[in-house]
This record gives sequence, C-alpha cells and structure tokens, in this order.
Amino acid sequence: MNFVARHFTGTLLVVIVALGTLLLLAESSLRSDIEEQTRENLMREARLAVRALPRDSLNWQNAVMVLHEETGLRFTVIDSSGRVRAESDVAPQSVPGIENHSDRPEVQAALRDGIGSARRRSATVGQLDIYVAVRAGPGVVRVATALSRVDAIVSTTERSLFGAALLALVVAAALSLLAGRHLTQPITAITQAARAIAQGQPPRFPHSSIPDIEALIGAVRDMHEQLARRFEELRSERSESAALVAAMVEGVIATDARGRIITANPAARRLLGYGMSQPLPDLPQLFRTKQARDAVQAIIDGESVVERQIELDGAAVLLSGRPLPGGETLLVLHDVSELRRLETVRRDFVANVSHELKTPLTAIQGFAETLLGGALEDPKHSQRFLEIIREHAMRLGRLTDDLLKLSRIEAGKHEPQLHLVRVPSLVGSVVETSRFKAEPRNISLTVAIPEDIPPIESDADWLAEVLQNLIDNAIQYTSSGGAIRVWASTGEDEVSIGVTDNGIGIPLESQGRIFERFYRVDAARSREVGGTGLGLAIAKHLVESLGGRIELESEAGKGSTFTIVLPRQPQLHPRPVSVA
Repeated sequence: MNFVARHFTGTLLVVIVALGTLLLLAESSLRSDIEEQTRENLMREARLAVRALPRDSLNWQNAVMVLHEETGLRFTVIDSSGRVRAESDVAPQSVPGIENHSDRPEVQAALRDGIGSARRRSATVGQLDIYVAVRAGPGVVRVATALSRVDAIVSTTERSLFGAALLALVVAAALSLLAGRHLTQPITAITQAARAIAQGQPPRFPHSSIPDIEALIGAVRDMHEQLARRFEELRSERSESAALVAAMVEGVIATDARGRIITANPAARRLLGYGMSQPLPDLPQLFRTKQARDAVQAIIDGESVVERQIELDGAAVLLSGRPLPGGETLLVLHDVSELRRLETVRRDFVANVSHELKTPLTAIQGFAETLLGGALEDPKHSQRFLEIIREHAMRLGRLTDDLLKLSRIEAGKHEPQLHLVRVPSLVGSVVETSRFKAEPRNISLTVAIPEDIPPIESDADWLAEVLQNLIDNAIQYTSSGGAIRVWASTGEDEVSIGVTDNGIGIPLESQGRIFERFYRVDAARSREVGGTGLGLAIAKHLVESLGGRIELESEAGKGSTFTIVLPRQPQLHPRPVSVA
C-alpha cells in the first residue's frame, strides 16, 4: 500500500470514528434535551389544565376530552385516594374501571411535593409515556405524552445529522486524497532524484511548501553536493595514484580474486618482457622460472613473500607480495641488477684500497729493516731508503688524519654536514667494505635492513665511520667461524642501526668504561689485533654530535650488540638539507 492509500485510508478511519462518536453523543444528548423540554411543556399544560378544570366533577371528563382534542396530550384527573376521576384516552363509561393510581410514582410525588414526573410504560393504554403530575383541588391533574413523539423528533434529527456526517465524510475523503497527492509529489520527485544520483545522472530537485519536506529536499541536495565533491576527490586521488604507480621504477602487479591481472605498470611489463598493449596471462602463468612460480604460489596460498630474489631474463629481481583481504594479490618487483653490479665494483674497490694501504706499510717496514740491518753505513743507499720511508709515511699520515676528529669534536670545532641518508644504502656500503676482513677469518656477515626504512637527516660520512668502527671491532673480537649481523629498525621518531656478534663479549664490570679513550677490555688481545682503544670513543662522540646515542648489550662469552640510535631530524640545521 503506497503513501496516498495509507493516508486516504487512515484519514477515512479517523473521520468515521469521529463522526460515529459524534452521532452517538448527539443522539444521547438530543434525546435527553427533548425529553426534558417535553417535561417542561407537560408541566405548563398541567398547570393550565388545573386552571381550566370545572368546579363540578361531573364535567371533568368532558373537560379533559376537550383538552386532549386541543393539545393531543393525555389528561388524567386523580383524587387524593388514587382513584381516577377523568381520563382523556378512554371512554367515559370505562373510567370507573381504571385501576387505582395511588402507587404511581408521579402521583405520589405530586401529592407529596406538589409536582412529580415519571418515564414508564402505561398500564392503562400500554405505551411508553412521559408523565407530569401537578397537585390540584381534587387531588392530582396528570398530563402525559407518548415517547414515540420524542423518538420521531430524534429520528428526524438523526437523519439530518447522518446526512451531514456523510457529506463531511465525502469532503474529508476528497481533501485527504488531494492532501496525500500534494504530499507525495515532492517525495516521488525526491525518489527520482535519488535514483538519478545512484545512476550517475544529474538529479532534479523539487520544491515544497511543507517545511519538513523542504528540509528533506535540502538535505538530499546537500548530500548530492558532498558526494559529488568526494567522488571528484576520489577520482583525482585515483588518477594521482595511477600516475604514481606508472612512474615507479619498481614493477607493481595487482590481481583480482581469480588471479586475473588488473594492474601492471610499465616497469612490471618491462621486467616481464611484455609490451604496453600486450595482454598478460593470469598470475599463475605469468612467470616462467620455477623460483618465481613457487613465490607466486605461496602468495596465492595466503603467505606474504618479502624480497625473494628471482631471475627474470638474466636480471636479478627482488619479488615481494602479499594477499589482500578480498582474495586479491599485490606484487612488487624490484630490479637489483645494477645494485648487484655496484656491489661487485665496491668489493673490488675495497680490495684495491686494502692493497694500497698494505703497500706503504710493507715498504716502510722493509726499508726500515734494511736500514737497521746495516744499510745506514752506506750513505748513498740510506738516503734513498729514507726518502722512500718518508714518502710512504706521508701517505699513511694523510690516511690517519681522520683520527684527529676526536679531539676536534671534543673541542667543538667539528660540525656535522647534514643531509638525508638512506640507511639501507649506507649500511650495505659499510658491510661490503668489511667483508674482506671477515671472510679470511671465516666469519659470516649478514644484513637485515628493511628496504622501506625512512631516510634520516644525518652526516653520512660520520655515520659510516661509526658503523665501520663497530663492524671492525666485531670482526676483531669474534673467533673464526663466528657470525655478525647488521640490522636496522625504525620507531616513531628514531632509527636504530645495530651490529650484533657472537664473539667474546664484554664483562659487566667493563661495560661502563668501554667508551673511554684507550680503555681496553683485553689489553693483550687488543695489542694482538692492533687496536688503539680510540675507536669506540670516537664513535660515541660522533653519534652524540649527531643528536643520537650508542647503546650496549653484552654478556661475556656470548657476544655483544652495539646499537646506534639516531633521530630522523636532529635539532641541527647548519645549511639547507640535500639528498645523498
């Protein structure tokens, strides 16, 4: 049932109930009023009859008959004993046979109070009458009229009221129908506007003179405007996201729940060997190598894959992927072929630098021993040997000048040069530099650095020097066959870089002094490996100058963990920040 039908039916029911109640109340009130008015009229007629009643009782019957003919009412004369002396509704010869009326309530009341009335069925004429009795000379003069006359008046009035009620019902029905249609027109228009919004079409909003409906129309209009703005923002963000994904150097692949590829940026197509217009197979058939297929199957089975290295047409690629809540999957391909090549170049460079460092030391030692062996006695050769020693010593002096940083930092004469530092790149460079020291001793050196760790604002040279010192110490104090792990993590405002080894460890009593200059936990071992005792002191001052701190966790015989904790943006801004 629609709104108009409900409104029409509800209005009719209300009107019908109201009119029915009104008719019932009107009938009851009208009957009561008419009966009361009839009693008053009968009382007046009774008093007039008392005055018109002859003194001679023999003429009373004729008198009541005349009054009956003139008024149409029933007149009765009753003496004080209750005997009927005259009755207008019976023949004169029948009057003596009428039963005694002393028990009639109206007669008893009139004899007692002067006037009495009653509403009852007459035993004499057998009809329902209204009686009014007035005390008179002989006893009581009583006037009565049939209630049928009252019923006739009430019936006539009820017919008029029913006709008026029926007319009112018709008018109410018509008005209800018009009002319902007037109310539903704007609501129907609002419904059509809402459907247009749902279909993406421009809506047409109506106007209404009803404040509540007009407020509803305004609310829907405001909702449409807000939805339009939000849809436009979503479209803009979607376009920006699509442009960003398309511009990424990493390959991005997104699939639906059935494994069909719905997004593949240009980098992904390039790595997979597909053109921009070529159709891509479903995810399970996308890769040709077993290693890649295994990784994809793990993702389809609900596992997350993080930086699993695979080969794609001779290129080294890190594959990361994860399942999405709706059954979709997301894959990221990172081409690290150039990074691997650079790592190889860096390892070669470290080896060459190591050779360059060893050459002057070997020369100095060799020529010094030659001089000590007796060459000092030969001026010609000793002069040449001394010049070579001086040349190599100067080269070593230039390489060791950086050790003076400690004193300059303590004196406040050395300020960091801040720029954005990418932690994975920095750590990878330092670790690769340290591998040539670890490999001869059969020490494994591993890295656990998240690729998505945010850049920090720091001095890359200082940070590299600190990290190099910590890794070198770990190598020196780790036995052959040991393991060293370099890791990093990020907090809300800080980045932590740690070096963990399973070497000899540091006793608890020495941990409070480990960062002091020239302090050695094991002096004999330190001399054996050539340590000076300045490395940790320099590292501590450099990190503190960068606004950070170094933390130590160690247990003798089980290894140590040195952690560099640095703020992402230290309270140091000597110059505009650049990107390293």
